[in-house]
Amino acid sequence: MRWLVLLSGLAALGLACAFLWWPGGDGPGRSCVLPDADIGGFVQVPGGGFVKGADAIYPEEGGPIKLHVSPFLLSVTEVTNDQFAAFVAATGYVTEAERNGGSAGFVETDTPSDLLSWWKLDKGATWRTPAGAGSDIAGLGRHPVVHVSLTDARAYAAWGGGRLPNEIEWEYAASLGLFDPDDPESGLRGPNGEIRANTWNGVFPVLNTAEDGFAGTAPVGCYRANLIGAHDMIGNVWEWTETPFGDGSPQFTIKGGSYLCGSNYCRRYRTAARESLEPDFSTAHTGFRIVKDPA
Repeated sequence: MRWLVLLSGLAALGLACAFLWWPGGDGPGRSCVLPDADIGGFVQVPGGGFVKGADAIYPEEGGPIKLHVSPFLLSVTEVTNDQFAAFVAATGYVTEAERNGGSAGFVETDTPSDLLSWWKLDKGATWRTPAGAGSDIAGLGRHPVVHVSLTDARAYAAWGGGRLPNEIEWEYAASLGLFDPDDPESGLRGPNGEIRANTWNGVFPVLNTAEDGFAGTAPVGCYRANLIGAHDMIGNVWEWTETPFGDGSPQFTIKGGSYLCGSNYCRRYRTAARESLEPDFSTAHTGFRIVKDPA
């Protein structure tokens, strides 16, 4: 029953987007701009002020508020399958999806008008088997790890000598990285049509043209870095933060949108956008990146 409630919540909160390909399924493809050797690096985010919640659209994004943020280091990319595999090999860690019987996945449905029907608890879905039993991550080492809970992300971050960002840090870094501070969607596409992120292309939920090169997750670093040198803060997969979604909320905030966010539905590929997820819940389009405090 609890899983049904959580999956219903995904639909109600705009996370239930139609999906006809398994995570990692490619469209026409594109060359990734970030060298393999640079995965695992960090960029310096200087301290400063910004307006959180600027250009908000949805009520949960709140009103604009001026804040000051201390400097920190931000991982250049989302944590990849290869990186998470190294953590598991070193520690023997077992994720919550592996211990508790699966994770939320997407399925093709005969009732596309029922958004909930696109989601199911897949007992075989884990970070190792992102499309369910029988799948694996062969050839997906550079893709962001998914089917990881907040607990799993925290464990990796601690092993990696860092921590998860809070929502303010995440939004501040993403805002500094915007190509045009006056255009909240400039992380998605440039004025000349340049595609800058992996999101839903076409008409949701009936058609994904994969114009951006991928129908599922994309390898990290396939799109140009933002202005602070970080990749994929917009789109690809949602990213965990350490911030509860609201006062007293048992859910935590995720940021950045995913490959399932489209212009005619969701639109959570903006720096101010936010969503909620249970800390012990995981999905096929949620991952994370880590931060470190200056020495």
